[in-house]
Amino acid sequence: MPKQNNRRKFLQNSSLAAAGFFIVPRHVIGKGYTAPSDKLNIAAIGAGGKGQSDLFNSYNNGANNVVAFTDVDWDRCKPAIEKFPNAKKYRDFRVMLEESGKDIDAVTISTPDHFHAYAAMACMQMGKHVYVQKPLTHNIAEARMLTEAARKYKVVTQMGNQGSSNPQQKVAMKWFDDGLIGTVNKVEIWTNRPVWPQGIPVPTDKPALPASMSAADWNTWLGPAEYVDYNPLYHPFKWRGWWNFGTGALGDIGCHTIDSAFRILGLGYPTEVECSVGQVFIKDWTPEHIPEGCPPSSLVEIKFPETKKNKSKMKMVWMDGGLRPFHPDQLPANEPLSTDGNGANGVYLHGTKGLMVIDMYGNNPRIYLNSGEKITAPAADPNALKLPEFGHQIFWTEACKAGFNSKQHKELTSSFDYSGPLTETVLMGNLAIRSYGLRKEVKNAAGRNGFEFYGRKKLLWDGNAMRITNFEDANQFVSRVNRSGWEFKK
Repeated sequence: MPKQNNRRKFLQNSSLAAAGFFIVPRHVIGKGYTAPSDKLNIAAIGAGGKGQSDLFNSYNNGANNVVAFTDVDWDRCKPAIEKFPNAKKYRDFRVMLEESGKDIDAVTISTPDHFHAYAAMACMQMGKHVYVQKPLTHNIAEARMLTEAARKYKVVTQMGNQGSSNPQQKVAMKWFDDGLIGTVNKVEIWTNRPVWPQGIPVPTDKPALPASMSAADWNTWLGPAEYVDYNPLYHPFKWRGWWNFGTGALGDIGCHTIDSAFRILGLGYPTEVECSVGQVFIKDWTPEHIPEGCPPSSLVEIKFPETKKNKSKMKMVWMDGGLRPFHPDQLPANEPLSTDGNGANGVYLHGTKGLMVIDMYGNNPRIYLNSGEKITAPAADPNALKLPEFGHQIFWTEACKAGFNSKQHKELTSSFDYSGPLTETVLMGNLAIRSYGLRKEVKNAAGRNGFEFYGRKKLLWDGNAMRITNFEDANQFVSRVNRSGWEFKK
């Protein structure tokens, strides 16, 4: 039985009852009151940046307790320190779990991508419910592992792609289910990311650590990633552009935008992937080769078989780094590609009967029919918009209280049963991008040294086996070996 239910049952049936006391129903105490037995004890791994909003939203204005949090850089989480002065503060989440684990019901995990799976697995193995920022993991094998672990340990999970809780997503789903755009055979998705330095040379300088961090803190920040010296191009925000820690533009935005197509069309494992990436020239005729870093831009095509909801094979085209699709025939020439930042990010579902356009986070869905008619979504429920981030964290906390496999759990929009396979698809694009950069030294016909980029091919994917079947070298990017001392515990 979930720990929260154990606590509630204990209070109801044991010592308090024996002493002649009873828990007074909340409707007797008064509207808006939450009994202590109905509060979730929450901890956070990462309390600055996005971790702040994840923690504050899960706290839900006092509906739950914040009992502990950990961060390697306390300068980054001063708002959390001020808001929760009684919470225990740690610099290493492993120490937090060891010392305060018995007091914790659920954990928000809002760290760089490379840390997600390691922290989430440690918490789930202790029976803690987890909310993990997007992308769920750093590589495909980790996503599959967390999906299976959530079932094994019977914990309530949610990935931090808050747009999946946007009620307008349901409008778009119903439109498709009602056949308004027909069968979809192509999806186009684009983003203005990266908006951090990317495609740049690896830093070689060794600046001093911030005053708020020690060498031990930096080692903890690195966690399972390969050791490198501290650099401000890694912490606190620019880690996204380096494969050691981040997952590039796809990892940042794919779980928000690919989510719409994945959900609407009922997609599963893809069957193949191919890509092309932007080049940077610092020297004439010599493109930079930076395998440690994500590229400045990419174009990725991922193919899917037909599904129960969409009776057609389908290809998904992803664009980033400023690349955008052209105006579809149905979209008037003077309208922006999307209403998200004047076309900065968006999703197109090309159907046999028309075009569906969706903005970031599932916002503002609309349809342009082949007949010229435009269909717009009704105004969003103002009550739903009052909830921070569409209630995504709040719904998770309520499901944690209800317990594993409860109605509330099953109604979550991004539990690992869904967000695990979604993340695998997002990271499939990165597998192709990293394979694209593989090269070996060769001599040309004139006997001069050169390089052959031997991974630039279409990659065929066996989703069940988690393997590329036609190019073995690509499989090195399906998973990775954690740094010594940070191996996953059985």
